[in-house]
Amino acid sequence: MPDTAPPVIEIRDLHKSYGPLEVLKGIDLTAPKGHVVSLIGSSGSGKSTLLRCANLLEDSQQGEILFEAEPIRWKGTGANRHPADRRQVTRIRTNLSMVFQQFNLWAHMTILQNVMEAPVTVLKRDPKEVEEKARGYLDKVGIGDKCDAYPAQLSGGQQQRAAIARALCMEPRALLFDEPTSALDPELEQEVVRVIKALADEGRTMLLVTHDMNMARDCSDHVVFLHQGRIEEQGAPADLFGAPKTQRLQQFLNATGA
Repeated sequence: MPDTAPPVIEIRDLHKSYGPLEVLKGIDLTAPKGHVVSLIGSSGSGKSTLLRCANLLEDSQQGEILFEAEPIRWKGTGANRHPADRRQVTRIRTNLSMVFQQFNLWAHMTILQNVMEAPVTVLKRDPKEVEEKARGYLDKVGIGDKCDAYPAQLSGGQQQRAAIARALCMEPRALLFDEPTSALDPELEQEVVRVIKALADEGRTMLLVTHDMNMARDCSDHVVFLHQGRIEEQGAPADLFGAPKTQRLQQFLNATGA
């Protein structure tokens, strides 16, 4: 039977400006349950801003954002528009775990403590149960032996895998990745790519901003190419990478060697 669940994330006609600079110019995007949607495009195209708006880390000025068919409630308009219900924002954000480019691990906590912190303090879950899950997720990303280490004692690739375990430990409806490998050298990058591919194979819902065209091609169900704040082209990876329709996408893929 087909899955009739509503999309985990749905965005309709989203606009975002910073003062006079319009960064997103009417974006429509859907992340169905169990699908990986990758956002690609040049620096400044609006990819990371779109991700931050989806996670409600940034306020948009126009358009709708729905989480599992529940619309975000807004008050005000334009530059004065903000979410009307902070409890709604908190509840939804706890179900959208974000993995940032720069790890953002607490330096004074062990890796295990980092992974456990949010489920225990934000979700008020039982520490013993969380510890068991946290150790399991650290095993899943291949650093189960680093539980008692501190972030400074780990390589960049290990720190990013710890950040992924931390996101998983929240047991979210979707994972949001913002350039998760761009701060890593090629060898360490592949450690993280392998973890993300394994998560994709499990059927997890993911929204992935990446400069890694191989990862976008191999992991995604759907790829969105942004250019100057608009969706220039989108579709299945085989179509976008194999037969790009627009000249701008062809130029971008040629420049990235994809």
